[in-house]
Amino acid sequence: MDSEVINRRIELLRQEHRDLDSAIDALLSANAVDQLQVARIKKRKLRLKDEIALLEDMLIPDIIA
Repeated sequence: MDSEVINRRIELLRQEHRDLDSAIDALLSANAVDQLQVARIKKRKLRLKDEIALLEDMLIPDIIA
């Protein structure tokens, strides 16, 4: 994969991660909090974080010492 494509994908994933933060904040500020929905969003955030880390690792060249 081209580094430009990877960087763009990382930015999109980071934006989605921020959007999920906003969604969690909105749910928690509502009177009726759906804990199951909050848990699902948090799980999605963790998957996004893992995917971002994987893509960032792809950008770092392997250095053979």
